[in-house]
Amino acid sequence: MQFRRRSLLLAATLGAGTSLLAACGNDDDDHDRNIVQEAQSRPDFSILVEAVVAADLTATLSGTGPFTVFAPTNAAFAALLTELGTTKEALLANKPLLTTVLTYHVLAGKVLKAQVPVGTPITTLQGSTFTVGSDLVITDARGRRSAIVATDIETTNGVIHAIDKVLLPAV
Repeated sequence: MQFRRRSLLLAATLGAGTSLLAACGNDDDDHDRNIVQEAQSRPDFSILVEAVVAADLTATLSGTGPFTVFAPTNAAFAALLTELGTTKEALLANKPLLTTVLTYHVLAGKVLKAQVPVGTPITTLQGSTFTVGSDLVITDARGRRSAIVATDIETTNGVIHAIDKVLLPAV
């Protein structure tokens, strides 16, 4: 009887330890998703996900990378649509423009907040550059400014930084 009681206590202790370890590991759940999957899991990136799909960039941004994505929120896209006087449907239908704009938000390599080169032109996958100030505000090729509102959302193939305005290249 004593042996069985010890076994039960040991099993209960191990079970609690496993649960505790699982709970501690929950912070790493995001690391189980790639950039596209992580964006899909966040409601505030739903328009970005639609745009990535429309531009046929899903496979690229789901690939091995690593990539850094400056991800516009839904509010950023809504503001852009108002600024351009267009609809979401029209934007999503213009694949060449959409691809140009979206790849302007992506860097080759994983660049965490602490590694962002402040005040230095950063070259994007699209080929143009933008700069980031010490205040975490991006200035794009057209002089438009976008604040980084969330940083270091890590994924299996890179990192996402949320921004409050869509960046536009000079072209």
